[in-house]
Amino acid sequence: MAQRRVVVTGMGVVSPLGCGLDIFWQRLLAGESGIRPIQQMDVTEYASQIAGEVVEFDVDEFISKREQRRMDPFTLFGIAAAKMAVADAGMEFAKEDPNRAGVVIGSGIGGLHVLTQQARVLMERGPSRFSPFMIPQMIVDIVAGYVSIEYGLRGPNFAITSACATATHCLGESLRIIQSGDADIMIAGGAESSICEMGVGGFSAMKALTTRNDDPQGASRPFDADRDGFVIAEGAGVLILEELEHAQKRGANIYCELAGYGRTCDAHHITAPLEDGSGGAKAMSLAVEDAGLQPSDIDYLNAHGTSTPLNDKGETLATKTALGEEHARRIMINSTKSMIGHTLGAAGGLESIVCALTLRDGKVHPTINYTTPDPACDLDYVPNEAREAPVRACLNNSLGFGGHNATLCFKKV
Repeated sequence: MAQRRVVVTGMGVVSPLGCGLDIFWQRLLAGESGIRPIQQMDVTEYASQIAGEVVEFDVDEFISKREQRRMDPFTLFGIAAAKMAVADAGMEFAKEDPNRAGVVIGSGIGGLHVLTQQARVLMERGPSRFSPFMIPQMIVDIVAGYVSIEYGLRGPNFAITSACATATHCLGESLRIIQSGDADIMIAGGAESSICEMGVGGFSAMKALTTRNDDPQGASRPFDADRDGFVIAEGAGVLILEELEHAQKRGANIYCELAGYGRTCDAHHITAPLEDGSGGAKAMSLAVEDAGLQPSDIDYLNAHGTSTPLNDKGETLATKTALGEEHARRIMINSTKSMIGHTLGAAGGLESIVCALTLRDGKVHPTINYTTPDPACDLDYVPNEAREAPVRACLNNSLGFGGHNATLCFKKV
């Protein structure tokens, strides 16, 4: 029996470059940066003072004011992105079997704003003043829960947390759910909002963030020799995955096929990747093989590309190992994080959307701020200007703290 094929039929974006597919894509292709001085907290005493904040977001368009008061920002972002994706897919769940549709939307950290606020309440006013909504506001799975309630979906429903690989794992496991026949439709992706005292302070303390505060738009510089850390960011990326024949029967618009998935672990260090990139390379190889392709079929890679010294060097080595050095030098590689920063658990969702749009339009957005080549990062990172080129198949990498590696392979249908 032939394996069930899975396609992307809808997508929703909440990002530092805007909300909605069109504006997000236009600004990426134009090489615009969404990174600015942090506005939502006092950063005077913080080492890193810049971020990719979501600023063009009309939450009232998606969620009632009453419900907003019960939600952490990551939940607001996730629900809004899911609603955009459902609308983009033209999905009418009233006509679908609710037992054949599910949700897997995760977050790397979850309700950190609420946790920060409630910790302050505990210290200043005591435990009797905790909000009764604190726990459901904080927990990582709450977005998946809200989305299922919104549409009455009774199929597989859960959240994955694997740091920066979260959304990619959510999409990959949703692929497996549809392939196995357990569902026909999955709403999948990630949401994150950690630009708060504990988030910025915690990542600053571990020296993970850039301190290029005097140059916000030039601070995220993946693969550049002068990179000094990632820029923390927030947002959500959610996709509608659908079994191919199901999508065709309802006349859905199909962006591309999600054809392969690979996931591994470095088993090496809680934050640092393997220096030779072998864990990431294995995930990439598994995704290509799972898609029924050869390394030579891959035209483009949306890299994890965090702008940290170890990640970018290791990912370059991983790409050469997985695709062969000769072919690795032929493919186009970019980092969406150069423009929006690192959205942590949402990154794989937003970057998978970029892959789908790249396949649709044959346009590859630039990696901005690439000015000083690094001998250890010597591939084609599409520096500073977008490029038009046909793309048959592409990979999306996500590499998370804890050694989590996840790769998705998308291709034209």
